[in-house]
Amino acid sequence: MGAGRLYVVATPIGNLEDLSPRAARVLAEVDLIAAEDTRVTRRLLARGSGGARLVSYRDENERRMTSRLLGRLRAGESVALVSDAGTPAVSDPGYRLIRAAARAGIDVVSVPGPSAMVALLSVSGLPTDRFSFEGFLPPARAARRRALEALSGAGRTVVFFESPRRIVRLLEELAGVLGDPEVAVGRELTKVHQEVLRGRASEVADLLAQRDRLRGEFTVAAYVEARSQEDARDAEDQVRRLLEAGWTARDIAAELRTLGVSRRRVYEIVRKLSSR
Repeated sequence: MGAGRLYVVATPIGNLEDLSPRAARVLAEVDLIAAEDTRVTRRLLARGSGGARLVSYRDENERRMTSRLLGRLRAGESVALVSDAGTPAVSDPGYRLIRAAARAGIDVVSVPGPSAMVALLSVSGLPTDRFSFEGFLPPARAARRRALEALSGAGRTVVFFESPRRIVRLLEELAGVLGDPEVAVGRELTKVHQEVLRGRASEVADLLAQRDRLRGEFTVAAYVEARSQEDARDAEDQVRRLLEAGWTARDIAAELRTLGVSRRRVYEIVRKLSSR
């Protein structure tokens, strides 16, 4: 194995059989493994993927450890970067180390494998010719709304991660802000009790709200319809009529939200009409 290389290694998201032979070999041969949670990775290694030294590399120490690991790489050691599950740097720590290594001229090697995002997209039944990954939305309600409004009319499938505590809220927000899009919601992906729920965001929200307890991290894919020129003209006509009828911009935004017109879009139209 070449020295002074950084290996970005994907690990199973639920089913340990999904660890590739190549990933197992790399983990067995590197000098050092930088793991998000060393306890989780140690359990994986106990299945025969080697006994390299483990160091913690997580959000809380990412900046400090990046410098230390870069020193080890420059000294000619090989390092494997892993997260608790899935592909490192995809909504997990890692990009700072990868960027620093690449800028230092160190070879960065991908060892691809499991990804919750790709796993859900592959079984979602939604269009995947264009998609984007949005990770976790901000916890604050206003910030979440702004993030979703920015996706209005995107014309692609968007993927989110969400916790059990906020999954129903996310689906209700998708329904309210993005016009109740078609969604696929995955839970326990690749595990024995894998579940994928499909339907309109409001329908899946109602389904999950009826359950006593929700467990596991959720992956959500939603297809956001493109905004056509005709849709844009219709929205402008509706805003114009309501303004002429004496409605405030705030009331218009609340009214048109149910039709999939975002608050941001309403205010853009109001500014445009007011400037004429």
